[in-house]
Amino acid sequence: MLKLINAAQTKLADQYTIENEPIPSIELMERASSVFVKTFTERYQDKKLDITIFCGKGNNGGDGLAIARLLWQDHYENLQVVVVDFAEKSTPEFDENLIALQEQEISLFYLKSADDISFKESDIIIDAILGIGLKRALEGEFAALVQKLNAISGVKVSVDVPTGMPSEGKLFGEIIFKADWVITFQRPKLNFLLPLSAPYIKEWKVVNIGLNEEFIESISSPYYWFWKKDIQNNIRVRQAFEHKGTYGHNLIISGAKETMGAALLAAEASLKTGSGLTTLCIPESGLIALNSRLPEVMFMDQENLKYTDLEKYKAIAIGPGLGKSKEAEELLTVLVNHYKRPIVFDADALNLLANNMELLQNLPSHSVLTPHIKEFDRLFGEHHNCWDRIETAFKEAQRLRVFIVLKNRYTMVFSPEGLCCFNSSGSPAMASGGMGDVLTGMISSFITQGYPIDKAVLMGVYIHGYVGEHLGQKMYVVPPTKLVKQIPYALKELKS
Repeated sequence: MLKLINAAQTKLADQYTIENEPIPSIELMERASSVFVKTFTERYQDKKLDITIFCGKGNNGGDGLAIARLLWQDHYENLQVVVVDFAEKSTPEFDENLIALQEQEISLFYLKSADDISFKESDIIIDAILGIGLKRALEGEFAALVQKLNAISGVKVSVDVPTGMPSEGKLFGEIIFKADWVITFQRPKLNFLLPLSAPYIKEWKVVNIGLNEEFIESISSPYYWFWKKDIQNNIRVRQAFEHKGTYGHNLIISGAKETMGAALLAAEASLKTGSGLTTLCIPESGLIALNSRLPEVMFMDQENLKYTDLEKYKAIAIGPGLGKSKEAEELLTVLVNHYKRPIVFDADALNLLANNMELLQNLPSHSVLTPHIKEFDRLFGEHHNCWDRIETAFKEAQRLRVFIVLKNRYTMVFSPEGLCCFNSSGSPAMASGGMGDVLTGMISSFITQGYPIDKAVLMGVYIHGYVGEHLGQKMYVVPPTKLVKQIPYALKELKS
């Protein structure tokens, strides 16, 4: 997994690289700018585009000046550079790049006031005004400038971070440069992975500028980014003479008369992810639907759960479509009181736990809670922003000794050991009812097959997103019924 770091740690990595590569600061800036330009020109190949670059007087602005010079040398003809001259001081790297830029025949303007902007549009506006060092809300001329730039037509690209957005932590205010694309250096910024960035960033791309990776890995951080290779390394090859007993027996307790579809989705996901046996515990009214849709899945009447030896199941999941009736609460109570292995809780099981703090405090160690944001707030109290939820999730995952899978565009997995792992896969096309039911079946299936809990959770989350992402390239909306059928193919592809 890739370790994620904050703004202060990024500056330390810059400094360490400068001192130990060794490389002069101005050359590291040149390297970053060169990688930016390479990435930028791969997308925007028309060298007659009108490109306006706004440069502050710090190192982010120094990047912008170097980018302008490199684009000019690559024969982009219609460049203009605007130095945002709102501060007296400038960095040495900015000054050196300004001297180098002045040797080129590039239009250069000094902006003393936001009111002095004269143009109404540009094909592309590059934002290199303020970088990751921002510590407060934009105000005065900087705030006025960003508001004016947001109103000008044209594609907007930010260097490393949009001006006005902190790399991590709560937003300082709502005046932030609205970027169509951010080309960011070395690591995704934590705020890029949270819903708070949605109004300000449409798309981002990470480029490697050669900071010292050994130093970055030595930094203490609870945040990680997991991706394809992390999951591929975990998928086991099925061996000769293994059989259904090898891959465990999964029990899914779900479904009410009106919500049998959720139960069927979870059970099919368990089956398609590789459980040797899957039993679906539902009301008898769902038996015909189960036999028609999933003849491979076994049936248990919910009325018989309390008489069942639960220890024969390698994993149990509860919640999809369960309802919040008294009978559903009794099923949940029986399970928590009599099954001591980790349990996967989703949907209505989470809502029932939210109303029964005694049960919540007594979950089996290393159980898995899979809430979306509203369910999370029902469990742990109302929150008003992403960072408050993150703080609570860290605390509750460690206190309850559970995994919390906080579902979102970049789903976060909080561990009992105090880590937060962001999932790199997924697609907005997956935003439809039933997706969480599929995820529940997948995670419980991996646990059933004997994968360690932490790996089972990450595998379920990533592969769920991976399938949805690939289908989302062909489909405007990905129904869960389509996604669940692709799981075996994705597992085969990932492993091969």
